[in-house]
Amino acid sequence: MSATSAPSPSSAIGARLAGYRPYALAAFRFVTGLLFACHGAATLFGVLGGAGGSGATAAVGAWPSWYAAVIQLVGGSLLALGLFTRTAALIGSGSMAYAYFVVHQPEALWPMQNGGELSVLFCWTLLLLVFTGPGALAVDGLLAARRGGASTAAAREERVTATA
Repeated sequence: MSATSAPSPSSAIGARLAGYRPYALAAFRFVTGLLFACHGAATLFGVLGGAGGSGATAAVGAWPSWYAAVIQLVGGSLLALGLFTRTAALIGSGSMAYAYFVVHQPEALWPMQNGGELSVLFCWTLLLLVFTGPGALAVDGLLAARRGGASTAAAREERVTATA
């Protein structure tokens, strides 16, 4: 085998897909934010089946359901827009960790047993967005560009993606 062998098919595919990474991340962020916001709207306003699919709403100020729903609605909307992405994702992730350990985990150990799958998935999905940032097509990127953000995280993300 020569030292200049052809690249493996998987590395060629990876190289081709690397340019789309910021857009795939943006789609991931948008869908996650939209679903998170819908979950909050259902609990606050009784739409989309209401709280827990019962058509009910959380009483204003009821701990923790009403506060969690506000975090979900506001945080999910911010995520969908790509505005304050990392902060919204961190707060949302924490609220989902709280939901799992306080509401679901006392019922049984595993998420499949205690109905906490959605809380676990949102928790880890939002935590991933804390570390990856918003991707392309985010208001955060527009704001950074307006501030002359050559040194901002969004600009660094674009440079890293371009060299990947």
